[in-house]
Amino acid sequence: MSIFKGAAVAIITPMTETQEVNYEKLGEIIEEQIAGGTDAIVICGTTGEASTLSHEEHLDTIKYTVEKVNHRIPVIAGTGSNSTETAIYLSQEAEKYGVDGLLLVSPYYNKATQKGLIAHFTAIANSVKVPVILYNIQGRTGVNIAPETIAYLFNNVENIVAVKEASGNISQVAKIMQLTDGKIDLYSGNDDQVVPILSLGGSGVISVLSNVAPRETHDMVQKFLDGDVAGAREIQLRALPLIDALFCEVNPIPVKAALNLMGKEVGPLRLPLTEMEPQNQERLAKAMKDFGIKLA
Repeated sequence: MSIFKGAAVAIITPMTETQEVNYEKLGEIIEEQIAGGTDAIVICGTTGEASTLSHEEHLDTIKYTVEKVNHRIPVIAGTGSNSTETAIYLSQEAEKYGVDGLLLVSPYYNKATQKGLIAHFTAIANSVKVPVILYNIQGRTGVNIAPETIAYLFNNVENIVAVKEASGNISQVAKIMQLTDGKIDLYSGNDDQVVPILSLGGSGVISVLSNVAPRETHDMVQKFLDGDVAGAREIQLRALPLIDALFCEVNPIPVKAALNLMGKEVGPLRLPLTEMEPQNQERLAKAMKDFGIKLA
């Protein structure tokens, strides 16, 4: 029940100047991503500002994306919530639209126990038939999904097939792969750890970098999967200054600024996110140019 192998883009949500979702612009960006070799689209994740979209906007954005992509590559919808009931609702609606998978972040703010995480993810996964990717990002949620918990869910819930690992802890990644006999699809949630995670048996990346460099992000993973480890490593190391700049303020502040620097006109952020500090924007622009990205 593997959803994809390779590089998925954690795609931004473009806004108009009046802060409505800009569907026309979203369509343009989706086409550019597909043309750039992106292997899957993750819509309404953290990078897509899902936390400030209304339920209606959230679902409309997912529906639009599924229709626009039209089966060319997989579409994965972020439908996680700190409320199990809300996550079930969003997941069931997304399934009706024809998504290829769901990305479920661990409940934030509530700080569930590992027992609570098992109950939460099991309830959501059992409410749908589409495959599910767990999303572990303690830096945003306050809770780590333990490797033993991930392994339990993978082994006991049929449609929990993958995990997006953004703990930054390579030892934890190794433990997850060991406990699942290397059978789980494990995606890097950190653009600076793609090659290390692939070396432990990972399946790819769910990437912020891909918003601005889809071809290079795809090629980094593909080269590794094709056995060209040196080629993959070269892209990973060359991209590090750009990746650092893309995370010098909280995501997605820099990546939206980067796309606007490229002339993509993806619009503003919604509060509580604010525009990038000028000195950080200068650093970002330099890193983009150094990487070979053309600015407007």
